[in-house]
Amino acid sequence: MSRPLIAEIDLDALRHNYRHAQALAPHGQSLAVIKANAYGHGALACARALADLAPAFAVACIEEAQALRQGGIDNPIVLLEGFFQTEELPLIESLGLWTAVHSEWQVEALLAHRPRRPIPVWVKLDSGMHRLGFPAQQLERIWHRLLDAPDRVRDLHLMSHFATADALEPDYFQRQLRMLNEWAARLDAPTCLANSPATLAWPETHGAWNRPGIMLYGSDPLEGANDASRGLKPVMTLRSEIIAVQELGAGEPVGYGGRWITPAPSRIGVVAAGYGDGYDRHARDGTPVLVDGQRSRIAGKVSMDMLTVDITNLPNTGIGSRVTLWGQDTSGAVLSVDEVARHCDTISYTLLTGVLPRVPRRYHGGMNSVTAEA
Repeated sequence: MSRPLIAEIDLDALRHNYRHAQALAPHGQSLAVIKANAYGHGALACARALADLAPAFAVACIEEAQALRQGGIDNPIVLLEGFFQTEELPLIESLGLWTAVHSEWQVEALLAHRPRRPIPVWVKLDSGMHRLGFPAQQLERIWHRLLDAPDRVRDLHLMSHFATADALEPDYFQRQLRMLNEWAARLDAPTCLANSPATLAWPETHGAWNRPGIMLYGSDPLEGANDASRGLKPVMTLRSEIIAVQELGAGEPVGYGGRWITPAPSRIGVVAAGYGDGYDRHARDGTPVLVDGQRSRIAGKVSMDMLTVDITNLPNTGIGSRVTLWGQDTSGAVLSVDEVARHCDTISYTLLTGVLPRVPRRYHGGMNSVTAEA
């Protein structure tokens, strides 16, 4: 028998979440953002599951785009960080990619390049994130330089990134949005502004293109859930089993450093999962898990290959009991990865992208309803 820890990927849930994103912004088109190995879910499998729904995909870099092309994905692909070297331009052209530009040198490289077909370009404005993008005082000059080179670039779009679209306090978000609306009107530019939280909560940001990311995988990026985010379905279920049970008296320390001490006679389940699999070592005592569909909690520090849970109040559980670390249990009970992340003082993005390669991904559903494993 193999180690029981697996990451089950529900491709039907992925397709549901994409349709949900598109329904929230029906007057534009939605990229499917599958950077960082589709947020840990497997980029090629997710791209294949969405290929008939998504008019285009988005990745961070050309290596991610190459892997999709080599896997048979022929949908348009946007490079969200653009290109890192001038030498990438012939490959961008041959792969049929779209590229963001955010720096002067990229513009110079594009205008010096002689493509067989003009390259679609999305111009990034720094509207307040202060990460990538042209400052506002340079934007009009950059925009018109590219607009005046139709033999080199085409399909110019204006893009930006919101710093606080997930927040309950909207002041800074509104400041960014006002700037972006003014520039879109001034340039008569089609836009791509809405990330996952803006797609879910701010319909006024929806443009010609939108770019849902983490929401596709069933995680709610909002500080406060709304009706739209409650419509998401979890895509990854991280599941294992109890492989041993310890019967302990009161006052016994559990795990490295003895951080958790039994308050009374206790049953402790040992689970085959640890930080060597990508489960967060910073999980606090009390971090929720589901054991046979019932809520339990972590007791003691997470080890490399194992973690321990308090099953004192679950007398019918034992060796072989299934443990859902996040996602949807076979009983129908759901443990949100967002709830787990809060107990780890992190965010769902970190947990999902952190699941390591030794954890098998098992896929089910999708457009062909074919089960696969990677």
